[in-house]
Parts: sequence; C-alpha cells; structure tokens
Amino acid sequence: MITKTSIAWLCVIVGLLATWSPAAVTLSENGRVKATIVVAADAQPAEKHAATELATFLAQVSGGPFAVAGEPNQATANIYVGPQAAKIAQSDFSTDGLGEEGIVIRTVPNGLILAGGRTRGTLYAVYTFLEDHLGCRWWSSTESTIPSKPTVVLNDIDLRYVPVLEYREPYWFDAFDGDWAARNKCNGQGHRLRAEHGGKHIYEGFVHTFFPLIPPQKYFADHPEWFSEIDGQRKHERAQLCLTNEEMRKELVKNLRERLRNNPAATIASVSQNDWYGNCQCAACKAVEDEEESPAGLMLRFVNAVAADIEQEFPHVAISTLAYQYTRKPPKHVKPRPNVIVRLCSIECSFSKPLADERNKPFRDDIVGWSQICNRLYIWDYTTNFRHHIMPHPNLRVLGPNVKFFVDHSVKGIFEQGAYTTNGAEMAELRAWVLAKLLWDPSRNGNQLVNEFIEGYYGPAGPYINKYLATMHDAVEENGDWLGCFEKHTAKYLNFETLTKARIYLLAAEEQVKDNPELRFRVQVAQLPVMYTFMMRWTELREAAKAANAEWPMPESIRSAYDRFMEIAGKKHVTRLDEWNAGFGALEKALARAEQ
Repeated sequence: MITKTSIAWLCVIVGLLATWSPAAVTLSENGRVKATIVVAADAQPAEKHAATELATFLAQVSGGPFAVAGEPNQATANIYVGPQAAKIAQSDFSTDGLGEEGIVIRTVPNGLILAGGRTRGTLYAVYTFLEDHLGCRWWSSTESTIPSKPTVVLNDIDLRYVPVLEYREPYWFDAFDGDWAARNKCNGQGHRLRAEHGGKHIYEGFVHTFFPLIPPQKYFADHPEWFSEIDGQRKHERAQLCLTNEEMRKELVKNLRERLRNNPAATIASVSQNDWYGNCQCAACKAVEDEEESPAGLMLRFVNAVAADIEQEFPHVAISTLAYQYTRKPPKHVKPRPNVIVRLCSIECSFSKPLADERNKPFRDDIVGWSQICNRLYIWDYTTNFRHHIMPHPNLRVLGPNVKFFVDHSVKGIFEQGAYTTNGAEMAELRAWVLAKLLWDPSRNGNQLVNEFIEGYYGPAGPYINKYLATMHDAVEENGDWLGCFEKHTAKYLNFETLTKARIYLLAAEEQVKDNPELRFRVQVAQLPVMYTFMMRWTELREAAKAANAEWPMPESIRSAYDRFMEIAGKKHVTRLDEWNAGFGALEKALARAEQ
C-alpha cells in the first residue's frame, strides 16, 4: 500500500536521482543501527517473512536491532523489501521477467532494494544478500555461520538474477527442514515449506503412480486386460498397465481428476511406471514399442493422451512421467506435449566419473535425445549409496560437473536423491548444501563449494577432512571402481591401505578441535563411515594388516569399535544404515561374525 507519506518520500528520492552517483550505504556503524527495513503493509506472507528474516540476521551480524516499518525513515538509510516497497525507492521498478523466483539486489541513494518475483523471489533476494554480502551460511538445519560485523557499509550493488532451474531439490533428510530449504533456495516437493517460505512445487502423487491410480486389488479381478500381458498371461504382480487399453486410460483419468480436485494446490501430477520392469507384451503394446524403437514411445503416447484429457479442467497442472530403466531411451517419433514433464533417471550410471564421461555414454546419448524433444525435461539423479548410507561414497568431484551437464542439455528441474530416511549418512550436510548452491547457480564450481563447506563447518579440522576426502576420491579413481548408487562394501577402493590412511586423517582432524565440543562432534560423525567399513570387513581387514605387517588403526576389539560407533550414531540420531531397513542389522551381523 503506497500512502501520501510514501509519495512525498518518493518525490525526495526522484530529486536525488537527478544528481545521484554511486555512494556507500551504511546499515550499521560500530553496532549502532543506521537503517530501517521497509515492507508494504499488504505484502505477501513470504515478503513479510523476508523482512523479519533480514531483521533477525542483520541484528546478529551488527549487534543492533533493526526496525521493520511500512514507511521509509528519513532519518536513516532504508532497505526496501519486496516489489511494492521497491517502487518507493525506484518508481519504475518492475518484476517483469523475474518469474516466481528471480531476484533484484540494488543500491539506491541512501538505500537498498531487496525484491523479486512472486512468490519466492523477495525471500531469495534477502538470503542471497545475507550470503554474498554479509557472509551468512546455513550449513544445516541446526548449524550455521553468522559473522560479526558491527559496521556494515555497502558499495554499489546492481544484481538481477533468474535461476535457470525451476525445480531444485536436494532430497536429503536434514534438507527437508523448511527454514534450511528456503535459506538455501530450494523449492521441491519434499521440503517442509510453508506460505511464509513462498510455498513450493506440489505434486499429486510423486512417482511410481500406476497402481495408486489403477489399484490391482480394485480392478484386476474384473479387468485383467488393463494390466500387463507377460508370457501370454495378464498379471499384476511386479507388472505395469496395458497402455494401449483405452478403457483403462479413461478410468485412470477419472481417478486422476478426482485426486486433483482434492489437491487444488498441485501443479504437477505423476503418471509414471511402477518401480520395477514387467511392461506389457501384448501385441498392441509391442507394435507401438517397435514403431517407436523404445518402450518410452508407448509410455509417452499414453501420458500425452492423459495430459490432453486433464488440460481443460487443470490448465495449471503438468503431467510428469519417467524415463527410467526400460523407458530411458527416447522414442523415435512421439514428442511430449507442452504440459508433460519427463524425468530422466541416472540410476544405472557410474558416479566415479562425470556423466559426460565415455563410461556413461548410454546415458549421455539418452539425455541428448530427450533434450531435443522435451519442453520440460527434469532429472532424477542419485547422490548416495542406498545399500550403505554411511559407507564412504566418493562422488563429490562429479556433483558440479553433473549439474552443469544437465543444464547444458536444457534441463529445467533436478531432483537429487540422497539419504532421505535418516540423519548421519556419509557427508550428508555437505552434499545437501553443495547441491543446493549448484542448483541455484549451476555455474558455481563444485569443488570450491566443497572446500568452502569444509572450512566453514569443520574449522581447524578442515585440512584433515579434506585429506580424508581426497584419499577416498583418489582411491576410487586409481582402482577404477564404477561407484554406482548401490555399491557394495567390498568395492576395491575400500582396501586396508586406503581405509587406514583415511582413519589416520580423521583422528588427526579430531585432535585439531579436541577443545571445541561442537566441532569435535562434527568430526566424530565424519569418522563413522570409515569405522563402519572396518567393522563390516573386520576379519578380512585384520588379515590384510597382518599380511602388510602394518599397525591396526582401530580398537583391538570390534565390540569396542561397535560401542563407540553406536554412541556417536545415537547422538546424531542415526536410525538406519540403508534405504530399506530400519535399525543396525547389517552391523549387528558383522559384529556377530567377527566375534564367532
């Protein structure tokens, strides 16, 4: 709301602009507040939250309380938060071209504009300013770095940025926290983002929705022809749907419409294959697959038809499907409708090398094909080891190149699946933070981001953490390991020599911070992956130590190592070791084997 007072203040600013040249803007001086935060009384919830967050962190940085007001203060500098407030400072300010999330950070005479597109742009402008100009970092949901700067003076700033990726989700357990996600500019389905965070992308059914939409227990008895024909028989166990059956499609569309009416906030609806093979082999389905030279052709024809059916009632909803396993190869003829999203999955790939590498040529060929026909191509990428969440997984060197590779192939959204069911997975906080930064700005250097996190999160222990990580990454390269997302604990890079060197570096890291309980615990959590791997291969690695006439780097008793592991894991709230099973069963079995 622009009042008479605002108009008067605008006239003063217009007069100043005639003779204005860039000058420093002082927000605080020796802990004394020199600026007022201005946000419109009728601003959107996320814009008001942006003003509150700015006041909170500016107070922590400078040491003084910042007022939030609906009007500029002529006695101080002013920080204009949101597009309405920005117009007070700059009458021709426009959000055109910013979309929902683009940002503007701009100094004006005795003031600063922090604004953006609706609904999340202004909030992201505030967090970007706090990060880039004041040095704030939110490493995890509970751990941050907020520097002390009693004097805050800004020189000329003029930044306008629109993120290239519309969907950004590091799918890691701690990253689901709404405040962390907003502060690191993530907007995915899994994040606990509320209206004050500007909301998020909302799915109706996230993935593998064939049977939720056509439940076999409801339909198979009366309509077996709606389900896969496999070896001449209609089946529903570990099967799919018969995608050439028109009656089935009509029922699926009816069910989907009902779901969307009950979920009006959804902007994406998943119509996607079950999480196994078992695609239909009937003559009609096989004919389409042969014509398209890929099962993806049949899938896409079906999904296009569903998208056409729901478009009139739900013009704001896109239909999402998968290019996954048997549907990964792009089709020869059919193209996705404009309201269809294809999520290409990298589950078979090697993560010891970038996806652009020759060993990932099949995936590379597929993304080239999909990028040529898709209006909205998304990626489902894999950044953890689902078989052993806590085992060392040296994929950090490919994170940056892979995100850039996706964007170079016209990808619009990325889902980075990690360890989503527990705290304490190997380098979980690091991966979530680095991925968030890369998804917001894919031009960033992934290795530099890793180093920044390690320096900020581990403090004086950082150099030894870096040596540990370098040891693991060098080993996986030297041994030529594939490093898939289901890697076994017997992989070649997990040998006695490498694990011993890693253990020595991690113990040295702890020594550097032994008098700082907070940093020491962070290092102890970083030690869990090597401890875990030693215990999983205890007898074998003890024999390797004897054969090498080398000192044993772990406690003499596996029971002592296990107890120490469980003590740290309990404090970190680790609840499982892999994607599928709660508890510590694999480690308990390893303990029993070693104690026989």
